[in-house]
Amino acid sequence: MKEPLVAIVGRPNVGKSTLFNRIVGKRVSIVNDEPGVTRDRIFARASWLDNNFTLIDTGGLDFDKQDEISVNIVKQAKMAIEMADVTIFVVDGMSGLTSQDHEVISVLRKSRKKIILVVNKVDNYDENLLYEYYELGLGEPFLVSSTHGKGVGDLLDKVVSYFPKEQLTKEDEDVVKIAIVGKPNAGKSSLINRLVGEDRVIVSSIAGTTRDSVDIPFKYNGKKYSLIDTAGMRRKSKIEDKTVERYSIIRTLDSVRNADVVLLVIDVTTEISDQDLKIASFINEQNKPSVIVLNKWDLVEKDTHTMHKFEEKLGVEFAFMSYYKSVYLSALLGKRTEKLMPAIDKVLENSRRKVSSGALNDVLQDAYMMNSPTYKKNKKLRVFYATQSGVTPPTFVLFVNDINLMTDNYLRYLENNIRKAFDFEGTPIRITMKCKKEEDI
Repeated sequence: MKEPLVAIVGRPNVGKSTLFNRIVGKRVSIVNDEPGVTRDRIFARASWLDNNFTLIDTGGLDFDKQDEISVNIVKQAKMAIEMADVTIFVVDGMSGLTSQDHEVISVLRKSRKKIILVVNKVDNYDENLLYEYYELGLGEPFLVSSTHGKGVGDLLDKVVSYFPKEQLTKEDEDVVKIAIVGKPNAGKSSLINRLVGEDRVIVSSIAGTTRDSVDIPFKYNGKKYSLIDTAGMRRKSKIEDKTVERYSIIRTLDSVRNADVVLLVIDVTTEISDQDLKIASFINEQNKPSVIVLNKWDLVEKDTHTMHKFEEKLGVEFAFMSYYKSVYLSALLGKRTEKLMPAIDKVLENSRRKVSSGALNDVLQDAYMMNSPTYKKNKKLRVFYATQSGVTPPTFVLFVNDINLMTDNYLRYLENNIRKAFDFEGTPIRITMKCKKEEDI
């Protein structure tokens, strides 16, 4: 289930950015009394009553100005309204409704989206003067002071009430969700078509063909899967003037968060780029089991050592996620694609692996004996025992005498020993620590 998108729109200087910052709980948008400070869409994740959503701040809508910046602001805001699940329309309660407000309302009505009217900059207001807002036909107006937080809780109650209340059925839980991500033209759509055996998504060499995440169900060996084709993720500098693509990336990031397994598709005919590494870093941060798909392998001149050399290069580039699982294939020609589904099943299985406390502690004790930690301030780290506290990702708790004595290098050493003893290829693992006095053991 995708996270809802909530857009904040209105004419300039009605307090949209202040409301945005109030909702997300930190100063993300620039706030200034000068109209037009927010010239582009700004995104942030927010949460209310266990409902997560993406909030979009937009520039002030001024339909009278025809300069390039103003026209682009209108274009960006219209796109936000089009893609949002809920739109918060903000007006200034101190100045009342203006002709600009009515122009914004005209745009909102055409969208036929769920609209919530917010009367901002209200600290003390005579509710008898609200009739002009009721006449707009947008339902009950919410009186808010975004600067002081007044009325924001009631507003968010209304916002989340519009979110779909989808419940996972047992059938939904049995479906493995696979998000396919990567730069444009890496071959994501070709890979999907190859896996499902038909042309289910458009394949094109034009960057940006896929605009939104598309779920495609299929079966493999009697098991249900859902492939999520996502928009190609380009560098920010490359998408500055795009009206759709940046929204598509938000959907792509949500697809990664909601996936069971993520495939990072890389075109091996080009150099591994910073963007490839940034996408991989996000997958790693979300603790998702993953497979790096080295696509277009048929176009590489090969000898018996070519794949080994590629693996060495990957090991250096992706050192921050050394657990990666790689598959070399040609999606367009279908070569080696039979290796992909077993790899997906494998990394998913590894992410759900449970290790007995006895076996885990034997491994850690051997590691401790072979490489004992050094003293720090006349104290030495002791690992009393460990246990696994969760899966997806596999999570382990170490009970130690002093958390501050654990160095990053030694923690990495212990993680590597856990990985060597148990198969966690393709999945991150988490290690947390708790202090325990020796006499309590």
